[in-house]
Amino acid sequence: MAKKDDTFKPGQTAPRSGQYAVVGPRGGDLNREVTVTRGEPFPPTQKPGQRYDLVDPTKHK
Repeated sequence: MAKKDDTFKPGQTAPRSGQYAVVGPRGGDLNREVTVTRGEPFPPTQKPGQRYDLVDPTKHK
């Protein structure tokens, strides 16, 4: 379960590129992921209170 300070709100700028899981207001996994590029904003979520948690960072060479 992700802590709230380790997750990101819709509209925040992504700190690094990768796959982000959508998590519920209490940190539960919602079985959805999005790909976000570093420097881009996180997309809107389907429901209020949902956030994003980095699960698979892009590997840089």
